[in-house]
Amino acid sequence: MNETTDLGPVEPSIRVLSTGLSPEEVAAVTAVIEAAVEEEIDALHDEAPVAPSAWERSQRALREPLHPGPGVWRSFSA
Repeated sequence: MNETTDLGPVEPSIRVLSTGLSPEEVAAVTAVIEAAVEEEIDALHDEAPVAPSAWERSQRALREPLHPGPGVWRSFSA
């Protein structure tokens, strides 16, 4: 199950601790697990940036400071 490359032997990425499995069964399980891991890694890298929430979009700048003084405040009586 070990493959060799120009860099030397490659350690298996999955270690099977069960007995009574044929090499074909181990290869099938390994292929499914590796495909699932690759799919998850691709999904993590392809996630779109999160858009601002409605709460963040509704935020407004603080109001300008109030300057009290004569003639600035109107009375509430009509």
